[in-house]
Amino acid sequence: MSEHASETPSESAEAMSAHDIQRKWQQFWADDETFLAGGEDDDRPRKYILGMFPYPSGDLHMGHAINYLYPDIVARYWRHRGHNVLNPIGWDSFGLPAENAAIKRGADPREWTYRNIDQHKAGFRGYGMSYDWSRVLHTSDPEYYRWNQWLFLKLHERGLAYRKKSAVNWCPKDQTVLANEQVVDGRCERCGTEVVKKKLTQWYFKITEYADRLLDDLDELEGHWPHKVLQMQRNWIGRSTGADVDFHIEGRDEPVTVFSTRPDTLHGATFFVVAPDADLAAELAAGASAEVRMRFQDYLDTVQKQTEIERQSTDRPKTGVFLERYAINPVNGERLPIWAADYVLADYGHGAVMAVPAHDQRDLDFARTFDLPIRVVVDTTVAGGANAGEDLAEIDPAVTGVALVGSGRMTGSGELDGLEKDAAIAATIQRMTEAGNGRAAKNFRLRDWLISRQRFWGTPIPMLHLQDGSVVPVPEEQLPVTLPSVEGLDLRPKGSSPLGAAESWVRTVDPASGEPALRDPDTMDTFVDSSWYFLRFLSPHSDQFAFDPAQAKRWAPVDGYFGGVEHAILHLLYARFITKVLFDMGLVDFQEPFSNLVNQGMVIMDGSKMSKSKGNLVELSDLLAQYGADALRLGLAFAGPVEDDKEWNGVSLAGAQKFLSRALRAGDDTTSPVGADAAAGDVALRRITHRLRAEAPSLVEQTKFNVLVARLMELVNGIRKTIDTGAGGADPAVREAAETVALMLEPISPHTAEELWSRLGHEPSVSRVPWPDADPALLVEDTVTTAVQVGGKVRATIEVPAGISDADLEAAARADERVQRALEGKQIVRVIVRAPKIVNFAVKG
Repeated sequence: MSEHASETPSESAEAMSAHDIQRKWQQFWADDETFLAGGEDDDRPRKYILGMFPYPSGDLHMGHAINYLYPDIVARYWRHRGHNVLNPIGWDSFGLPAENAAIKRGADPREWTYRNIDQHKAGFRGYGMSYDWSRVLHTSDPEYYRWNQWLFLKLHERGLAYRKKSAVNWCPKDQTVLANEQVVDGRCERCGTEVVKKKLTQWYFKITEYADRLLDDLDELEGHWPHKVLQMQRNWIGRSTGADVDFHIEGRDEPVTVFSTRPDTLHGATFFVVAPDADLAAELAAGASAEVRMRFQDYLDTVQKQTEIERQSTDRPKTGVFLERYAINPVNGERLPIWAADYVLADYGHGAVMAVPAHDQRDLDFARTFDLPIRVVVDTTVAGGANAGEDLAEIDPAVTGVALVGSGRMTGSGELDGLEKDAAIAATIQRMTEAGNGRAAKNFRLRDWLISRQRFWGTPIPMLHLQDGSVVPVPEEQLPVTLPSVEGLDLRPKGSSPLGAAESWVRTVDPASGEPALRDPDTMDTFVDSSWYFLRFLSPHSDQFAFDPAQAKRWAPVDGYFGGVEHAILHLLYARFITKVLFDMGLVDFQEPFSNLVNQGMVIMDGSKMSKSKGNLVELSDLLAQYGADALRLGLAFAGPVEDDKEWNGVSLAGAQKFLSRALRAGDDTTSPVGADAAAGDVALRRITHRLRAEAPSLVEQTKFNVLVARLMELVNGIRKTIDTGAGGADPAVREAAETVALMLEPISPHTAEELWSRLGHEPSVSRVPWPDADPALLVEDTVTTAVQVGGKVRATIEVPAGISDADLEAAARADERVQRALEGKQIVRVIVRAPKIVNFAVKG
């Protein structure tokens, strides 16, 4: 298929018939309900195949076409392999794009959302997707988000949903808070606006309670999820082990706890650093002189305009403000000056660090900037140390500006002197534990999941704010708390949720006391919707429960999950967390939601991802009208490995059309009767047919769809050759081959496969027909081609029996005239024989 993707197909009868075939079989599938998952009485083994559900933004495009093609191929394959397959579809239909579009048009986000969903549904049907259309869900339906609210209440009961005031990521354009995972390179992952820090009281899910399990259980997914995704999750969770160390602050009753991975270096601490935006910094600054208070406030104003990435940059000058306060080192009683400095983050550890400048580069840079003491307590020049054999005086960090990191022995640390790192850490933790001023601890990069959003188009948070300041849950029997009408409501972002202005909605009554109450005005992050949707597909119309635990036991976890690597942290981490919570609640019997994960590449044009903003978006509906679904599906399947990006200009749909027409002609030209004995047919064609039968299952299960298409092309070529040069269409091997094409083409180009199967005299639907096994006898080659090398260069190829011995193969090679000429005048030094593949004569002269 070498034609360019942008070629206009001819308006031939063949091109028209492709659309006729498409309409015919789509109607059949709809009437026949071909792809409904089997019920309780279906005892076939089950497979749950799922593509990450789409957001209903405009028409389907090539990103959708390739994303949803792959799981559909796999779902159709497993039906052929005798499985009861669940392949559902739904829409992730809450969220900012719909609300922003509605604001721009002065409309209701419901109208925009459901109009787009209808367009998507039509596109998927036209694309020939084998969905169980009886299980469709939309997360913006009250029937769905009722169970988001139920889930929130269950987490609240278990202490996993809570409210607190803290510095949050704020998008000035969308006027809403963002979870850490939704900030990419310091910008809002939705609109690209630079994110700032803002202090607000918000709702959180306590995902950190599950940090250890989320990290450790990744080991179970090795070999089943892409290694890149596993590593991204491990890095994001970011577990560190060390100690919590309690520092007494002069003039403060409560100690301040600092987490350190190197408590053994406490004797090297020479100052103490607090994040400027931490509550502790403001408290300490309040007790300082007026001049320091003013300097601190100016500094805080500057810091709050910076992103975390900027603050963590190693190549920017160190800045800070001395707070005129001192911390007491618990191991030696030294007074450590306390500084507010932006290189420490409020939400890392406890928002404060002990600074050991000799052995930490950022601390060293800060110490050199403000002329603070630098004390070496790890001798890295000893044998086995990071700087073994060097002169410690010559690598003094105070002089070189390079911190001494890595292994070594303790020095200048009292009783720890002479100990290696691990022993020194253990000894320090033991002594602090005994003294009551420290303990072993873990720290995580992962932060609790911020779920509040100050927008309208989302799940209302089911909590009531009472007059006494307490916050109580809405009773389960009063769910769902539905969104109000937008009539008269200003949806424009303004820093607080539009729901707060819906007076008749927000004002309610506490059912327990009968006293006036206010509904919580925020809505939930849409990642709550997608964290459990795969379970709702199992009981999509139930008003009794979010999902039936018996159906979860029957179908889940998902056997094959398909989606982009951009969801490696956001969606997948949250879904894993919620699954573990549901496991602890006894509602599911598994702890990982997706047994196998496949990340597909993007469709790109001229080296860039397709997008509306770049003007290079190709709409699915246009291509379906021009080429038909099967040509598009075939062209994309053939475009390259699943995980690779696909250059659109290299996809040939005209070539795909021609191949499908040749496949149909092969069926039309088959004249042997149904059930004809293929054993009497052309052996060469039968070998190609059975080789495909043998290879096809592993090709699909390894998602090598492009190789499967290549093998189908080879078989269709073999059919044509046999018809044109052999016994014609009456050869029973032609029928066997054509039937194999129909069966194995069905996952990729199902309309053509159905039509071919029908023209071959069979009843529909081909999707229900088991893939045939290969005849082992036809997989054994009678002869093979052996390469003969002289001096490392191939001089001849010879046909030999497949079971030839090394000695006979060497004799055959020596007898070949081409080999004899190549050996003239040369001395054979060695002969390497690997029957039946190769003979190599090593020569001199």
